[in-house]
Amino acid sequence: MTSDDPQLETARKYLTENAAKEWKPGSAVTVLSSGLNRVSVRGEKDPDGPRWKVTGKKLATVDERSAYQPETGNGQYEEFLQLVQDEDKQWRISTPPSGLVLSESDFQRIYMPVNKYYFAGGSLVADPVYVRQRTDPDSRMDPTTQTVQSLLAGPSRWLGPVVESSFPTGTELSEGTKSLSYDGQNTLRVPLNNKVENVAQPQCKKMATQLLYTVKDLTGSRLDQVEVLRTDGKSSTSLCSVTEVSAAAIAGRPKIPEFQYFVDNDKRLVRMKLDTGSEDEQSSPDTVPGPLTTPPGFKVNSAAVSYDERRAAVVSDDGQGLYVVSLVGGGPMPQPMLPGRGGKTVTLTAPSWDASGDLWVAERDPQHLGLWRVPGGAGTAEKVQVAGLDGRRIASLKVSSDGVRIALLVEEGALKKLYTGRIERPDGKSDSSAVSVRELRPAAPQMADVTAMSWAPHGRLLVVGRESGGVQQARYMLADGSMVAASLPGATGLSAVAVAATEDESKPKPVVAYSEDDGIVWLPPGAQWRTVTVAAGGRAPVYPG
Repeated sequence: MTSDDPQLETARKYLTENAAKEWKPGSAVTVLSSGLNRVSVRGEKDPDGPRWKVTGKKLATVDERSAYQPETGNGQYEEFLQLVQDEDKQWRISTPPSGLVLSESDFQRIYMPVNKYYFAGGSLVADPVYVRQRTDPDSRMDPTTQTVQSLLAGPSRWLGPVVESSFPTGTELSEGTKSLSYDGQNTLRVPLNNKVENVAQPQCKKMATQLLYTVKDLTGSRLDQVEVLRTDGKSSTSLCSVTEVSAAAIAGRPKIPEFQYFVDNDKRLVRMKLDTGSEDEQSSPDTVPGPLTTPPGFKVNSAAVSYDERRAAVVSDDGQGLYVVSLVGGGPMPQPMLPGRGGKTVTLTAPSWDASGDLWVAERDPQHLGLWRVPGGAGTAEKVQVAGLDGRRIASLKVSSDGVRIALLVEEGALKKLYTGRIERPDGKSDSSAVSVRELRPAAPQMADVTAMSWAPHGRLLVVGRESGGVQQARYMLADGSMVAASLPGATGLSAVAVAATEDESKPKPVVAYSEDDGIVWLPPGAQWRTVTVAAGGRAPVYPG
C-alpha cells in the first residue's frame, strides 16, 4: 500500500481475485502514528482459514472528498483480515481494509496538500484537501486532474455549510478526460460536460476563477490563464476564460496593507512601513492619526485595524473597554462598544476584523466568558454561541479575512490549544443576530502548547508553540489540523508571544512578531530576523484584520 505503483498492482496480488476487483484504495485513507501491529487471532476455528487482527493509533482520516479530519480522542484503529486459500493453494486476503491504511510518514510522502477554492459572499475561501503525488489508483488521474475533479465534486463537509460553488450541480469533466495539461502560453483548458452549456458569462468567469486559484495553488507560478470548454464528445466550445489579473478582481481578496501596526512603550498605537531593503531604509514608527492622539492621549492595551485601514478597534490599557476610532479624521474618543466587567484585570482579548467589517472580541472574565461580534464595527455588540467550547476561556482569537473561519486560542489548564471554527451566518447576512461558531476542530494537534497565532497566505495559520518535550518554534500549519508545513527560518527557540502575518498571496508582507527578549522583530523574505528601531520598543504587532 505504500508503494508508488500507480495502480497498486503489487498490493492487489495479496488479495483474492474478487477482493482485488472490489478494493477501492482511493476511497479513503486512515493515517496512523506509526505502522500496523498484527496478531493472529487464536482460539477461533474458522473453516476458511486464519484471521489476523491489525491495530494502530489513529491520527486522522481522509474522506472520499479528500478532506483531512484529525482524530480528536485517543482513537485506535482495529481491523480483521481473513485469509483464504485459492485454487493454487496460495493464501490470499479476502477482507482488505476499505481504503488505504498508512503511517504518518508514508502519508506525507505519498500525498500532498492543495487548496480548492469556493466563494463565500464575494471572497474566495481555501478548502484544503489531499491528493496523491502520483496517479490516483482508482481514477488513474494525475494530481492536477484529481484536484479539478475534487473541486467539481464540491467543498468538504466541514466548510460546505458556509461556501458555495459556481459550478452547476452535476458538473464533471467531459467523459474520458484523464489528464489536463498546459499549452505553450501556460493556459489550462478544462473540458466540462453539458451541465455548463447555459451558464451566463459572470458565472462562467467565477467558475474559471475557482479553477485558476485551485490549480495555481497546486502548481505554483506556471499557470497564467484558464479557459472553460463545453465538450459534447465530438467538438469543444469555449465558454469563457480568465487571466491571473482578471481572476484577482473576481476573487475579492483584501487589499495589500500599507502599514504594520503595534503598541509602543508609551501605550500608543503606532504604524510604520517595513521594507525589504536595508535597515537604513526603514521608516520610523508614527502615531496613528485620529482621536487616539487627542490629549491627554488614550492608553492602548491591544488593537486591530480594519482591512481598509480607516478604522482601529482598541482595547483600553486596563483591558476594560473596546473602542472603535477613525484613523482618517479627528474628534473626541467615542463611547466603548463593549465595556469589560472583570474589575481590575484585563478581561478583553485583542480584537479582530473580518473583511465584511464585522468586529470580534472575546471576554475572559470567569463570570462573563464569551465571544462577541460588533456588526459592521458600529452596531450593538452581540454574543456569539460557540458550540463545543464547554466553558473554556478564549485567550486570543483571529478571524480569517473571508469571515467564515475563526482561529481560537483556548486555555486548557496551564496550556493553550489552537482550534478553528466555522462561522455560520443564517441566510448569509452579516447583520444577522444569530451568527454562531460551529464544529471546533484542532488546528495544531502536534503542539502541546501554543502561545501565538495568525492567519497566513493560502488559508494557513502561522503558529508559535512547542511540541511535547520540544522548544518553542514558529511554523506554518495547515488549517485543517493536518501535517506541519514549512517552518520559519531562524524561528526555533524564538520567544515570541505575538505574531502577525498577512493573508495576501500575491505580495506577502514580512512576518512581524513580539519577542520578550528583542521587542518587535520582523522577517524579510529570504533573510533572518531583524529588530525594529530599538527606541520604539513596543508589543502587540498586527496587520490589518
